[in-house]
Amino acid sequence: MIDIRPFNTLGGANHGWLDAKHHFSFADYHDPKRMSWGALRVWNDDKIAPNSGFPPHPHANMEIITYVRTGAITHQDSLGNQGRTEAGDVQVMSAGSGIRHAEYNVENEDTTLFQIWILPTKAGGEPSWGAKPFPKGDRSGKFVTLASGIDGDEGALPIRADGRVAGATLKAGETTEYQLGEGRYAYLVPATGAIEVNGVKANARDGLAIRDEATIRVTALEDSELVLVDAA
Repeated sequence: MIDIRPFNTLGGANHGWLDAKHHFSFADYHDPKRMSWGALRVWNDDKIAPNSGFPPHPHANMEIITYVRTGAITHQDSLGNQGRTEAGDVQVMSAGSGIRHAEYNVENEDTTLFQIWILPTKAGGEPSWGAKPFPKGDRSGKFVTLASGIDGDEGALPIRADGRVAGATLKAGETTEYQLGEGRYAYLVPATGAIEVNGVKANARDGLAIRDEATIRVTALEDSELVLVDAA
């Protein structure tokens, strides 16, 4: 089963400094049919204006993964962590029992990113933050795990959830596959390009909610950059 969610059907809000599109119900956008997809709770497609951003605010009991598409995001939190994550790279914040953080675009250009929230396997725990570069060349033609709470996913940023975030880059005409376990939920978004997934076509920033498909076969119709969440 593949449910395509075209970009122009997504909820969202434009706050001037932030132009946000929501794949799932978030803030003032509510759609009872788009509350979550398994443990995946939030997938926001954000454009943040230069020299602006999210001021300090709290989170608890959520795994928050940020995939930077263009520009860069600068992180600060109540644990004293600071870091700048550039396009193509990933940061992860395990909110645990509670953390305050701020995310700023201090660049002279727009920053675009996907912000992904996955429910943790259990509440509480010490909050944490981390970031890591993932060169796009290393995921050319195949999915590479970027963040994961699944045993055996070495080299990925750790999250406290039964899920993984993977990325791939495909040139036009290339095909790759992802094996989806029984009972799992996958959500796939092409950050750029156009693709066909098991016969279903999708354009840049469309969402594909997938389940009961043992093999996800992705063919790039154009050069494409892909992000996928596999969750319980």
